[in-house]
Amino acid sequence: MATDISLRAGDRDDVDVVLFPPFPHLWPVCDAISQSRIKLGAQNCFWENAGAFTGEVSPAQLSGWCEWVLVGHSERRHLLKESDEEVTKKVDGALKTDLKVILAVGETQDERDAGTTKAVIERQLQSLDGVAAPDLARVAIAYEPVWAIGTGRTATPEQAEAVCAEISARFPGLRVIYGGSVTAANAVSLFACEHISGALVGGASLRADEFAQIVAAA
Repeated sequence: MATDISLRAGDRDDVDVVLFPPFPHLWPVCDAISQSRIKLGAQNCFWENAGAFTGEVSPAQLSGWCEWVLVGHSERRHLLKESDEEVTKKVDGALKTDLKVILAVGETQDERDAGTTKAVIERQLQSLDGVAAPDLARVAIAYEPVWAIGTGRTATPEQAEAVCAEISARFPGLRVIYGGSVTAANAVSLFACEHISGALVGGASLRADEFAQIVAAA
C-alpha cells in the first residue's frame, strides 16, 4: 500500500520526485520505482572514483543508475565533521561523473541568533564557485536550517523565503528548495513562496500518504 501511494505521487508530470534511501536499499528501491517517474538519489558519496578508501562509495559507482546525490547534509557537516573543503570535493567529484547534485546549506541556532546566517550560507555556497555553467545547471540547492531538522520546528515561510531569495540572487536559474520539518500541513505555505521551488523532506517522507500530499502540494 505504501509503495502504491508513493508511485502514484511520482506519476505527476509537473513535479520532480527523487527518493534518497540509505545505500543498502538503493537497488531494491531502484527496482520498485522502475515503472514510475520517480528518480533515485544517494544520500552521500566520496570524492574519488578509485583508490584505497575502504567503506566509501564513489561517484562512479552511483553514476548510470542513480540520477542524483545529496551532498553537504547538516548531519554530515555537524555530526560527522565534514568540512566545506570536503563538501566542495564531493560536489566536484559527483558532477564529473554526470550525477546531479543537491547541495545542502544551512545555519545552526547559535549562528542564527548571532546574526551570521547570511555569512554562513555564503561560505557554504562557495562549494559551487569553481563549477562551470554547464555543470551548474545540474545542481539544486537545499536550504535546511539546522535548528529545524528533526526538531518539529520549521522556519516560517518568511524566514525560509528570505534565505532562499538570497540564494536565488546568487545563483539565478538554479532550483532552491527548503528542508527542515516539512510536513503536509506546512507544505502549501512554503511552496507559495516565490523563491522556494520544492522541499527536501525528512521524517515525513517515511509516511507514504503524507509524502504524497506534499508532492500534491508542490
